[in-house]
Amino acid sequence: MQTDVYRLWSTKIVTFAISALATASVVYWGLKGWGPHAPSTAPAMVAAQVSPVNSQAIARALGGGLTPAAAVSGAAPAISRYALVGVVAGRFRPGAALISVDGQEARPVRVGTLVEDGMMLESVSGRSAILSSTTSASGKFSLELPHLNE
Repeated sequence: MQTDVYRLWSTKIVTFAISALATASVVYWGLKGWGPHAPSTAPAMVAAQVSPVNSQAIARALGGGLTPAAAVSGAAPAISRYALVGVVAGRFRPGAALISVDGQEARPVRVGTLVEDGMMLESVSGRSAILSSTTSASGKFSLELPHLNE
């Protein structure tokens, strides 16, 4: 019975390569696990409860808020200026919405804060947000997220 010498050498080479890779892996992870550890460079963050900021009250205190023209006219801005980009509605928190005004970049707005002078985000739910006018009682608008064509 005759054996093929080339077959024996290929088996020996493959066996050696696999055992060398396994040994290298064990050495790498062993040095990584038991080697000196570098100190963490991330700063420690202190979790603190932050009370919600009433931006409308701050604007009034600094002399801002409603402009005289908006206060006199009492008219709510046109709803076509606003576009709802995203909604975050939670069960236990009021939520927030991403709203674009006049085609500008969308910015996050929390429920109860001003979208811009005269318009406040009243509530969010599922795929909609309700804006209300701070200058008139009848100015309420509902914004819907656009439906994606699938």
